[in-house]
Amino acid sequence: MNDGKPEDPFANRLLLVDGMAILFRAYYATAYAGGIRRTSTGVPVNAVHGFVRYFMNAVGTFRPTHVACCWDTGGGTFRSEQFADYKMNRPEAPIDLVPQFDLVKEVVESFGVPNVEYAGFEADDCIGTLARRHCPTADVFVLTGDQDLLQLVDDRIAVVLMMKGQGNYKVYTPQTLMEERQLTPRQIIDVKALMGDASDNYPGVRGIGEKTALKLIRQYESVEGLLERLHELSGSVRAKIEADLDMLHLSRKLATIRCNVPVSLELRDCLWAVDRNAVERKFEELEFGGLAKLIV
Repeated sequence: MNDGKPEDPFANRLLLVDGMAILFRAYYATAYAGGIRRTSTGVPVNAVHGFVRYFMNAVGTFRPTHVACCWDTGGGTFRSEQFADYKMNRPEAPIDLVPQFDLVKEVVESFGVPNVEYAGFEADDCIGTLARRHCPTADVFVLTGDQDLLQLVDDRIAVVLMMKGQGNYKVYTPQTLMEERQLTPRQIIDVKALMGDASDNYPGVRGIGEKTALKLIRQYESVEGLLERLHELSGSVRAKIEADLDMLHLSRKLATIRCNVPVSLELRDCLWAVDRNAVERKFEELEFGGLAKLIV
């Protein structure tokens, strides 16, 4: 706690963890090789074990003073209400992963890190809300494998994409995003509005792929700018957009991370102050003895 004094924005570093993205990454990193780690009683823990390794590597790399972990709730969201087919192409979670959803939250809690979720919203929305709320008093780092979160990049919000191989990160700021992709954070949304998202199962404008979407947004700056100058487009591209105007606007809504989730989490509530004994007890329960050396 800061005893009522204003937070020092240069002293605080908040790490917001995209829990589900990292858990799935950890699961498949071992499951494809047949390495379903289990406790002596047969409980699958490979994803949780991998999650801890990824998590602790990020903590050691970015040295946060505060940490929170955000999760999907597993139920429907406002996006599925807006578009019934939203994420309907996703397969069921692997049987061995299902019991690990609760276990990983218990491990996160043992670190003294709050688990954040809110019914009707996705983890991305919770992350966006907390990032915007706390960036005036902390440098925010968003740990994820999901490029959708690049729209949150700001002068005080960096998005850290996990690349192939543990400890391999790409850190995006407004400058690096512009250098690499020639896009502003807001334009990430508009590109997806045009091209859609096969992973989330919304189509955007049918017949417009990533290459064309990037070209149009770089040239016209936004969906609004594009629609104002439709007459300048080739007949085929203009026809595609005019035929799918409603889906263009809906896809834009679906792609936009909501930053107004009514979650309550003060910065002092996510102070990184590990009780080593609590973590070691949880590790012992899950037979993670070898990971104790990672606790910092």
